[in-house]
Amino acid sequence: MEISQIIPHIEALIFASEKPLNREEIFELINNSLGFIDDRATEEQVEQAIEAIREKYGSEFYAFEMKESGGGWQFLTKKEYHKTVAQLNGDRFLKKLSSASLETLAIIAYKQPVTKSEIEIIRGVNCDYAVQKLLEKELVLIAGRKEDAIGKPLIYTTSKNFMDYFGINSPEDLPKIKEVLMEELVEATKIEHSESEKNDVVTNGTTIDDSMTTDS
Repeated sequence: MEISQIIPHIEALIFASEKPLNREEIFELINNSLGFIDDRATEEQVEQAIEAIREKYGSEFYAFEMKESGGGWQFLTKKEYHKTVAQLNGDRFLKKLSSASLETLAIIAYKQPVTKSEIEIIRGVNCDYAVQKLLEKELVLIAGRKEDAIGKPLIYTTSKNFMDYFGINSPEDLPKIKEVLMEELVEATKIEHSESEKNDVVTNGTTIDDSMTTDS
């Protein structure tokens, strides 16, 4: 089977699907629809067709692209058009999250599945309102109950909308905590002072020599 035959079928499937389609689903649907028993598309051909489509819509001539997000392939508007498209979705997508909601969302994303009490232990404050807002915006969802905990509290995880919004396939695609911290980390640099500076500089009545400590 020629890849050129496969490409338009994959485009149609991804365009029409209500959810992202992964490679295995695309492979099965393509062969079921074309029905060529003696000339089935191979996994390699499907992979090549997906890559060709991805490159095609990566062109600047298209306002959308085919991207692997939310667990599979889907057509998404390119980021430079997000503000324009957001007007169609109302205030739910236009309003920014508060700092409290962002902190709560980050905890859920990195600690999921997590209970509300566990979130509150980390944040140090009540998070009822923040969790409710995240549920309303469908960025998190209730994934069940923690059966081995007292009272069997609800547990929360990020949703498909969260993955779509951040353009990832799973929580494992989130940047590692160390990577985030490294961007903000400023390492202390030891400053050498001349003898005259040491004698001249006084802090709260104490010279630099007296105020500085040296690790043994």
